[in-house]
Amino acid sequence: MGVLLVGDKRPNVQLNSWFVRSGWSKGELARQVNRRARQTGAHHVSTDTSRVRRWLDGEQPREPIPRILSDLFSERFGCVVSVEDLGLPPQPGPPQGSGVDLPWAGPQTLRLIGELSRSDLMLNRRGYLSGSLVMSAGPALLEPMQRWLATPACASARVSSQEHRARGGRLSEPELELLEATTQMFRRWDAQCGGGLRRKAVVGQLHEVTELLQEPHPPRVSRRLFRIAAELSHLAGWMTYDMGLHPSAQRYFVLALHAAKEARDRPLGAMVLSDMARQMTHLGRPEDALELVHLAQYGSRDTAGARTRSMLYALEARAHANAGEVNRCRRAVGMAEDVFTEAGSSEDPDWIQFFTEGELYGEIAHSYRDLARTSGRGPAHASLAEPVMQRAVRYFRDDVTQQRTYALNLVGMATVHLLQGDGSQAASCLGEAAGTAGRIRSERVNSRLRQVTEEALRRHGTLPEVRELPERLAGALPEAPGLSEPARRRHAG
Repeated sequence: MGVLLVGDKRPNVQLNSWFVRSGWSKGELARQVNRRARQTGAHHVSTDTSRVRRWLDGEQPREPIPRILSDLFSERFGCVVSVEDLGLPPQPGPPQGSGVDLPWAGPQTLRLIGELSRSDLMLNRRGYLSGSLVMSAGPALLEPMQRWLATPACASARVSSQEHRARGGRLSEPELELLEATTQMFRRWDAQCGGGLRRKAVVGQLHEVTELLQEPHPPRVSRRLFRIAAELSHLAGWMTYDMGLHPSAQRYFVLALHAAKEARDRPLGAMVLSDMARQMTHLGRPEDALELVHLAQYGSRDTAGARTRSMLYALEARAHANAGEVNRCRRAVGMAEDVFTEAGSSEDPDWIQFFTEGELYGEIAHSYRDLARTSGRGPAHASLAEPVMQRAVRYFRDDVTQQRTYALNLVGMATVHLLQGDGSQAASCLGEAAGTAGRIRSERVNSRLRQVTEEALRRHGTLPEVRELPERLAGALPEAPGLSEPARRRHAG
């Protein structure tokens, strides 16, 4: 592995400081670097104790080592530790045109939200936006998001009260309250019906709010409108993600974070980052998910309520589980449970009210389920997941306002039964989930149903109740694409 040699080397004081506080030995840090390098495809990296010693003595490693060190120390300390914080030269920035490296300024944020929502409304063809945008991950995503903490909100998007009085355009308090109530209504529709039913209405409302923000307002009203725009853009991103359109969902999330910055609402920004982390976990990038969660935790550490902090710990556990990190996952689960006991209700904003005890059960159960797949101790962690997942299923069974969550937990319960070798119980859960999925519009639910059904067919295709599943899915999801052709042939056989 190459290094950048410099004359008159001096010890790297900053790297030494982070290293000493981490509690790692040189050998442990070398092992961590090698593990992360393999996970990210950098198979040429091979680090040992002597190499770590030379870094501490002032030798400057070449890419991807600086980024890997930044990732490892950020994960260790639960905050963003940049390459520069480690006393290493700044690395080249992410490529332009990725769709996420955007100016942190109010007017540009409004223009970009307006352009995205207008294109979405006018073209409105499935996959169009995803075809015109590029999905960002790794440093190309994480580095722009870290600027959420450092960049001040833009004052140029606001006008003084005196200028406002001269130009007019005042929004009344009842009008602002109606905009906020409409956003809350959209959020409940999404939870009850899935992202595919009311998404266009949310995008339309977002476009209207961006137009309102083009008018002059007092700073207090402007910040409030930016908060509404952030919530709507976040919700549009969540519903787009629920439809399986990942690049455009990510773009909505990024713009929501920018709008939350203008609103000076760090807890809301943390919520946006949490859903970006969910998306990264869904796409099989737990390291990126963990970075986003840590960024959310650090950025909202003095402002977020207990319910939000509990949710972030639960998502941290999920990311650790997907990376196969058992002890860190269990520690984050414990923190999520402990902090949730402090959660109230009246002081929480509407966007975090969804995170109930049932949601906590579901996140913990999915973390244990994921550990069963990644840790090499499948039966033990599946047995931990089963009772918690059962509690999550029971919690949402009769809640007509959370049918998507109920369906997803049923599918999760089916995967636990498959890990335990019980195809019959898995088929029962999948059949019930199919009935629920037929009453909502969520491609995320539908795709997970199809994936787990294929897994059930592979493992237990001789059971009659499993062989019946493709027909049950076809009847419940008439507009959804069916099982893959290999699965059809297995079923027919």
